[in-house]
Amino acid sequence: MIVFGTKGYLYQLAMLSLVCGRCGNPAAHALRKRVRKFTLFFVPLFPVSTTYATQCTFCGGEQRVTPEQARRLQAQEAGGG
Repeated sequence: MIVFGTKGYLYQLAMLSLVCGRCGNPAAHALRKRVRKFTLFFVPLFPVSTTYATQCTFCGGEQRVTPEQARRLQAQEAGGG
């Protein structure tokens, strides 16, 4: 018998100060990366999908971003603004 499936991982990449597109408040946003990996016998082997999103700490609204936008936001945060 072969046991296989997927498992999700969530990584917080940065904390950014942005204006929320949902509530309109300037608030901190967490830039997060979600990775779903294929597992065989409960051992993660390779990524199946990867998505990026920002989440507002004020209202909890989440907005998906492209990998290029995520890289730009990370560089902006590392550069200090």
